[in-house]
This record gives sequence, structure tokens and C-alpha cells, in this order.
Amino acid sequence: MAERISGYAAKFRSETTIAGEFREMLSPGCFARTLRDNPDVVMLLDHDSGRVLGRTTASTLFLREDSTGLWFDLDPDPTTPSGMEAIGTVRRGDIRGCSFGFRVRSEEWQDGGNRLPLRIIKDVDLAEVTLTGFPAYSDTSATFRVATGNGAAERVKTKVEAAMKARGITP
Repeated sequence: MAERISGYAAKFRSETTIAGEFREMLSPGCFARTLRDNPDVVMLLDHDSGRVLGRTTASTLFLREDSTGLWFDLDPDPTTPSGMEAIGTVRRGDIRGCSFGFRVRSEEWQDGGNRLPLRIIKDVDLAEVTLTGFPAYSDTSATFRVATGNGAAERVKTKVEAAMKARGITP
């Protein structure tokens, strides 16, 4: 049985306030280009580059954009300290959310009137997704599950889908 962590690292059309200065919202499609053009994205624990939990090119992390947002499926390594920590904290519910590291390529600003201005992110360069106890977007999710069976079919499917995505083919 394989231990998996999955959920939404980001959700579309959901507002959050950034540093008390402006509101931010992700537009559907903002991850499409980077997922197509950048086949190497990592998942970290709390944005710490020393705590890598998975990687798309290693087929230990699968990412896809759907109508809800940026969905992920992680195969954490239970033999590493970071993998054990991720499994334990997500399984217990101590970590339930996600964040992501990115550079904005395209955005739109709207005057907030009596509210803070709104930044709508249209396109990003995605560097990483992260499990965190303090997500900027509160509606992100991370859940623990145990895959039944030996997991071989699921691993093969994930690897094939990652290879297809790297060639620009949508699985």
C-alpha cells in the first residue's frame, strides 16, 4: 500500500488579502503554460528548498490544472525525515493547506472602490508547490490517503502522464 498526499495547491476565483495591501485572485488557466513548458516542478515542505518531498520529473509529484485549480498528487518518501514529517502532519490534520512559489508573467489590476485593489493573476512561472500550515489561500487542501493494492498501476499511470505532459500532450 502506498501512502499519498493530494489536494489543491491553488484554487481559481478565490480571493485572499496579501500583506494587508491588496486582494489577489487566480484566473483559470494561469498555470497551463508553465505546466506545459516547465516539466520540472518540486513540492516542498513550508517553502523550504532543503525539504523536497517530490518532483514532477521524478514522477513522485503529479500536477494538473482543472476547472477548480491546481491539483496535485504526491508520493512522499516515508524513509526520509521530510517525507515522514509530511505524512505525519497531513495525516493528523496539522497541515491541511498549500501554497506555491511563482513569478507573475501576466496580471490585471482592478480598482477596489471602497475595498483594497484586486490583482488577478493570468499567467505564472511556477517553481514549486508546498505543504504549509499557513496558506495564503485558505481554501487550498492537502489530504492523506493510503492507495490500495501495490500501487504499481498508479505509479505507471503517473509516470506515463508526466511523460505525455512533458511532450505537450494533455492526458
